[in-house]
Amino acid sequence: MATPPQPIKHDLSSLRITDTHRKSGGGKGKRLGVIALVLIVLAGIAAAAYAFRNQKPVVEVVTAAKADAGDRQSLLNASGYVTPRRRATIAAKITGRVTGVFFDEGTHVHEGQLLATLDDSDVKRALDSAKADRDSAQAAIADLVVQLKNSKIELRRAQELQKAGVQTQEALDNASMAADSLSAKIDLAKQQVIGSEARIREAQQAVDNTVIRAPFDGIVVSKDAQVGEMVSPISAGGGFTRTGIATIVDMNSNEIEVDVNENYIARVLPSQPVTAILDAYPDWQIPCKVRTVIPTADRQKATVKVRISFLKLDPRILPDMGVKVSFLAEQKPGAKGPEAKTYIPKSAVRTDAGSSYVFLVHEGKVERRAVGLGTDRGTDVAVLAGVMPGDSLVVNAPPNLQDGDKVEIKK
Repeated sequence: MATPPQPIKHDLSSLRITDTHRKSGGGKGKRLGVIALVLIVLAGIAAAAYAFRNQKPVVEVVTAAKADAGDRQSLLNASGYVTPRRRATIAAKITGRVTGVFFDEGTHVHEGQLLATLDDSDVKRALDSAKADRDSAQAAIADLVVQLKNSKIELRRAQELQKAGVQTQEALDNASMAADSLSAKIDLAKQQVIGSEARIREAQQAVDNTVIRAPFDGIVVSKDAQVGEMVSPISAGGGFTRTGIATIVDMNSNEIEVDVNENYIARVLPSQPVTAILDAYPDWQIPCKVRTVIPTADRQKATVKVRISFLKLDPRILPDMGVKVSFLAEQKPGAKGPEAKTYIPKSAVRTDAGSSYVFLVHEGKVERRAVGLGTDRGTDVAVLAGVMPGDSLVVNAPPNLQDGDKVEIKK
C-alpha cells in the first residue's frame, strides 16, 4: 500500500549566514574596494601628470630690431608722445549764451578768424546808454556856450556902464560871476563827455568780448561748445556751463616729449641727433634733434623730461601720437669697435655661468642661443652675434623654460 505524501516543512534556519561565511565574504569585498580606489587615484595622478607635461607655457615675444646704419650708433632709447608747444583752449572773457559757432574739428583757422559769437543784447543796450549820456553832455555844452557868449556881452556892457558911472559895482560883479559860472559849467560838461566816452569804450569792449576769434594760425582739434549753451571763463561747478569754445593746435610747433631715466640722462645733450619712429608708422625714421633738457627731475618716476624738435615737419605727425626715439652719437674716427647687428630688450637676455643667451621662437618651439652683447642704450642692448634682425625672442621667460620646449605665444 502506497505511503501518503508528507507535507513540506519550511526550514528558515537553513538560510542563516554563519559567522564563518560572514567574515570570509566581507574581507574579500573590502580588499576589492581598496584596490579599485587605489587604481582610480593612480589613474587620476597619471592623467594630471600627462596633462601638466603637455601644457605649453605662454610666453611674450618681441622682434629684434635692426641696428642703425652709418657711423652714428644709438646710445639710448626712450618713448614718449608728440606734443605741440602752442596749444590753446579758446574761452570767452565774459559769461554768455552761444549764438553762433563757425568752425568744426579739423578746420584750419587763421589769426583773428571768427570762431563763435555770444548773445550781445545786454551789452549793446549798455553801449547805447553810454552813447546817449555822451550826446546829452555834448548838447548841454552847446547850450552853455550860447549862454556864455551872451553873458560875456552883458559883462562888457556892465563894464562900460560902470566906467561911465551909470551902473553900480554890484551889477558888474553879478555879470562877471554869471560869465565865470557858465565857463565852469562848460568845463564840467566837457568832463562828463570824457566820462561818457570812457563808458562807451568799456561797453564797446563788452560787445567785442561777445565775439571769439582765433589767437593764432592752427587747426581746431576740439569743438567744446554748441549754439544755445552757456559759456563762462570761470567754472560754474554744476557741470552745465562750458568753460571753453574750442581747442586750437599750431601744427608747426609739434615736438616730442620723452621721459629719460635719470641714470642715463648724462647721455643726452642739447642739439644731439635723434631718430624718432612713430607707433603709427613703424617703418618711417624721422630725423630730429634735442631741443632742451628740462632742468628738473620727477622724484616719483626717477625721470627727466626731454623735448625733441623735428628737423622737418610732416602732415602725418599729429599731436599725442606715441613715438619711440633713439639718441645718437657720432662714432669717433679710428675707434670703431665691433658693429652691432641688432638691438634687443634687456629682458630677453639671460645669463648662465657668465655667458649670455636668449630663447628664439621658431615653429612653436624655443631654441636656446648664445649671444655676444655690446653697449646698452637704456632698456635695449646691442647684439654683436647670435641674433639677426627680425628674429622672435622670448622676453621675461619663465624660470623653468628649457631648450626645445613647446610654447604658446601671448596675444
